[in-house]
Amino acid sequence: MTATTFTALDFETAHHERFSICQVGLVRYEAGAKTRELNLLVRPPANYFLESFTAIHGIRPEDTAASPTFVEIWPQVAPFISGQRVVAHNGHSFDFDVLRKTLIHYNLSVPVFEGICTYQIYHKKLSVLCAEHAIALNHHDALSDAHARAQLYLKSLGVRQGGDK
Repeated sequence: MTATTFTALDFETAHHERFSICQVGLVRYEAGAKTRELNLLVRPPANYFLESFTAIHGIRPEDTAASPTFVEIWPQVAPFISGQRVVAHNGHSFDFDVLRKTLIHYNLSVPVFEGICTYQIYHKKLSVLCAEHAIALNHHDALSDAHARAQLYLKSLGVRQGGDK
């Protein structure tokens, strides 16, 4: 697997518990080219949200009431992650832990993957980096955040992007 083959990942959560995923954004790159993306709303346990979290990402209980649970979407998500290079911003502090704790919560096996954190590469907030690098960002929308992370990772490798979001 080359450095330019990876999945960029972002989770939004409904409250402080790391297993409360309410949105998943994934973008797959192979040899530096975007090949797939996945954007899913997820019903967190008991469909419980804290208002302070909704204020951040805008996702409400009524938005996820009819959505599948994480255990139901895991078969779609797993191929993006299992045995892959996975890129996240603040990944070691948030996204990778959210994934692990969610899988444990649902009694699912935690796959092996290589986690890369763009915060550790750049040492700046995602919104600041996107402004500096003219990357479009609808911050706290999981798919938009995943696209931004992918573009920042490719920039860190010296790969020029054209025509991507």
